[in-house]
Amino acid sequence: MMTEKVCLSTEDYELCNKLKSMRFSGMAQALEELFSDPNADLLPFREKVGRLVDAEWELRYTKKLNRFLKKATLKYPAADLDDTIYDPERQLNTYIIEELSKCTWIEQGRNLMITGQTGSGKSYLASALCVSALRQFKTVKYIRASQLIDDLNRAEALDTYRDTLGQLVAFDLLVIDDFGLMQLDLNKCRNLFEVLESRDPGKSTMVVSQFPVASWYDLFQEHTYADACLNRLLHNAYRVEMNGKNMRNLNPMNT
Repeated sequence: MMTEKVCLSTEDYELCNKLKSMRFSGMAQALEELFSDPNADLLPFREKVGRLVDAEWELRYTKKLNRFLKKATLKYPAADLDDTIYDPERQLNTYIIEELSKCTWIEQGRNLMITGQTGSGKSYLASALCVSALRQFKTVKYIRASQLIDDLNRAEALDTYRDTLGQLVAFDLLVIDDFGLMQLDLNKCRNLFEVLESRDPGKSTMVVSQFPVASWYDLFQEHTYADACLNRLLHNAYRVEMNGKNMRNLNPMNT
């Protein structure tokens, strides 16, 4: 059964266009829908206004969230804390994950270490927690450890080291993924230390690694830097260990 479409009057179009000219596009779209609804006169005034305000709020929220998502460069930007975290075979402490998703730890400037075997879903969980933070409009940067070091080396060669470092330390949450996949020589140790040392104590850092925290010390060729970096990362940090079933057998995206 086809629904008859109601044509807008010239006055209706003018009102909608005025809203658009003032950059209230969401409200304009909702108003057009109300004008086109033959039953709109039956709606209470408060509901009509509510529809306009909700439409504008939702549009602006979505646009802002998308901007934050783009800047975050997440590995899995569509990640979500879905029902798979409750699978008993994954051996996850779901209470801890639910609490972390509230992002209070970021507001407190606490760090988070996520470790576990390959394929356990570490990067996906990290991305999902980042999405939770982004929904609260906390600034996030997600970067692989090797890329972090490469970016700093490149910036040093281009004489933009301090600018690049300043950008990295400004985020509310800095996520370093694949930590431990390369040996940290003296220069890499120094660059990692500069990032951690320059970050405000009120900023949070998340590290994702397939290696247990107890083995991280041996990744550093220079043990003075090892002590300094690990002290800044691990002090007052939360930890999530993921040693359950291999998620790649179910979904190759959730690694």
